[in-house]
Amino acid sequence: MDLALLTKLFVGSSFALYIGIAIWSKAKNTGDFYVAGKGVHPIANGMATAADWMSAASFISMAGIIAFAGYDASVYLMGWTGGYVLLALLLAPYLRKFGKFTVPEFIGDRYYSKTARIVAVVCLIIISFTYVAGQMRGVGIVFSRFLEVEIITGLLIGMGIVFFYAVLGGMKGITYTQVAQYCVLIFAYMVPAVFIAIQATGNPIPQLAFGSEVVGESVHLLTKLDQIVQDLGFTAYTEGSKSSIDVFFITAALMVGTAGLPHVIVRFFTVPKVSDARKSAFWALFFITILYTTAPVVGALGRMNLIETIQPGEVGTASGNLEYANKPNWFTTWEKTGLLAFEDKNGDGRIQYYNDKNPNFKPTADSYGWQGNELTVDRDIMVLANPEIAQLPDWVIALIAAGGIAAALSTAAGLLLVISAAISHDLVKGIMVPNISEKKELMVGRVAAAFAIMVAGYLGANPPGFVAQVVALAFGLAASSLFPAILMGIFSKRANKAGAIAGMIVGIVFTLGYIIYFKTLHVEFNNADHWWFGISPEGIGTLGMLLNFLVASVVSKLTAPPPAEIQALVESIRIPKTD
Repeated sequence: MDLALLTKLFVGSSFALYIGIAIWSKAKNTGDFYVAGKGVHPIANGMATAADWMSAASFISMAGIIAFAGYDASVYLMGWTGGYVLLALLLAPYLRKFGKFTVPEFIGDRYYSKTARIVAVVCLIIISFTYVAGQMRGVGIVFSRFLEVEIITGLLIGMGIVFFYAVLGGMKGITYTQVAQYCVLIFAYMVPAVFIAIQATGNPIPQLAFGSEVVGESVHLLTKLDQIVQDLGFTAYTEGSKSSIDVFFITAALMVGTAGLPHVIVRFFTVPKVSDARKSAFWALFFITILYTTAPVVGALGRMNLIETIQPGEVGTASGNLEYANKPNWFTTWEKTGLLAFEDKNGDGRIQYYNDKNPNFKPTADSYGWQGNELTVDRDIMVLANPEIAQLPDWVIALIAAGGIAAALSTAAGLLLVISAAISHDLVKGIMVPNISEKKELMVGRVAAAFAIMVAGYLGANPPGFVAQVVALAFGLAASSLFPAILMGIFSKRANKAGAIAGMIVGIVFTLGYIIYFKTLHVEFNNADHWWFGISPEGIGTLGMLLNFLVASVVSKLTAPPPAEIQALVESIRIPKTD
């Protein structure tokens, strides 16, 4: 059975599973549609939360960024896992005790203001659409390579699958679909990781292979990788080039953003008891850790295999650069997707790859006859291409395609549902038509989900960066807008509606404006020489969060305190019961 047939079999079977679960768990009322009837077991909810949160950024893009950024990419590992500690300690049990359907509903009721609820909805929609753009890009990448269709066609197929089980099943259908998707994605991630770890180091445990010696060589994996990349003019893999302030701000934005993501927070509304919210957070972190401790070795081996496969001659020797006369088969296949490119600048027919931005390496490059870097690699292909580069069996390659799609679709569905809930429950029922019937509200929610899917497909076709970069921007937006309002709503009886509204507006406008300026309007200035205080767009959400806290605190002190009943509500929320 060839690769194309195997891929269609694996991906098709997974789609049939997701659709079957959606039909089995069809939402019958708004409680099912928004919070799965509040009856999900903590372990199942932890697994669903892990799948919801471990998006295409985690599965497809994170190891790709680690492969090329090396030590600098540690901000993603620290930020995205550390955020769950904040979520478990500061938010999850308290919001579950509050017992509502959505984050904007909590903000609206806590700050006794429809305006605050509307501002929260706007922030939620901006965050979620930014996030979902990365997921749909991931779907398009997987389909374009493994099903050999155009990225737009792949997006349409993915949109159709999400439409079916998100619109039909709501949160109930999505929850149990995500349990299945977690099983698919973690199996698909770990199997090739184990194969490649054995191939490179002889150690079947990827986490241990990271510190093992390379097979047949008395040198550790990272030491060899450092030497390989330095021989090509790049910074040593284990050394960082980011400034300390940018590392701190990106890590903090990712951590706080995790705790402020609406599609993750809503998962803790689906469990029966307050104590189950904490248990869900623990299980989610456990399930996430399996992949996150594996990603560094996948990235490192991906970078090493890429260079050793395509680099002409022996790295570091000027005499051997005629060894490979033809591109490897996997390279030709990925070129067709447009995500990998070779420009033969000196006409010798060989791929020549080095850091042409390093002036100290130029004399060495010139001695090879090189006239500039000839290789362009989209970071998002590294995990998907890794099994092909390592020449693993076709069934492993097909498996990772199914896993990549599962990761992207699981998060896309969760995001689309919170957008749907924000429109139907917070805007239509909460503001515009308070007396709408449950049946009509459910219909509005499904129509809103369908509309959101179409917008998501467009954004997936026109994303503002690599998957992980796009997702990092969404985390920054969540950190600067919703997190301060939620945290102060739980722990500060003095925080009032004027402060919350002003803080959210300042935080989201500042952060979004900074991102648009450097990512869209003036891309040529998107470097450390032009960033404020050396803070990149991926880290600016931390500064936006600090501005939010400052503005909210000052405005709250200068205006009337919340009513007595709201202060009593805060007192009751922040002392959660154990059951």
